[in-house]
Amino acid sequence: MARRTREEAEATRAALLDAAEQVFFDKGVARASLQEIARTAGVTRGAIYWHFDDKAELFRAMLERAQLPFEELIEAIPPNERSSNVLDTIRLASRVALERMEQPRLRRIHGILIHRCEIFDDIDPVSMMREMSTTAAANTLKHFQRAEAAEELRSGLDAETANLLFHCTMRGLVHSWHLDTEAFSLSERGERLLDQWFVLISRSD
Repeated sequence: MARRTREEAEATRAALLDAAEQVFFDKGVARASLQEIARTAGVTRGAIYWHFDDKAELFRAMLERAQLPFEELIEAIPPNERSSNVLDTIRLASRVALERMEQPRLRRIHGILIHRCEIFDDIDPVSMMREMSTTAAANTLKHFQRAEAAEELRSGLDAETANLLFHCTMRGLVHSWHLDTEAFSLSERGERLLDQWFVLISRSD
């Protein structure tokens, strides 16, 4: 009985997060009401407060489902494509990330954060994006440092600069795609651009 109750609670929480994604995307975060989110999820408003203190906590929980830990992306590289070259590993993991960003859930969540999130109460999308960017950059820096130690970076390019250039390139690509997600395939165009980008930063001899 306790197991069923726990499973039901987890299912309700997941339904609320799914509903929040949809309502935030349709209405924008500031204009979305908890009542509408509850109605979309098919539960009472009280169910929201059982799982979340307020809309800000619900919003943050939704964002957590969009996190792409870099080590997990590396593990997701198909076994037959894995490489001992550090830069190749970063490139392949980035391709996995772009493929996942095209999935409906991640597409909606990133779209909300980029285009549908106004500042209200204690939700500041600029601060959140800064925090996410800082965390992502810290996770990849150590890999670029390994590439530098292995002398894979082109002459004159250090790990910190390469890492900064990488994240600027990725953010620009994703943001351009979100301006019109039907204009091009993020994973296909992203793969071509990243292939060329990694050629430019790689040691040629």
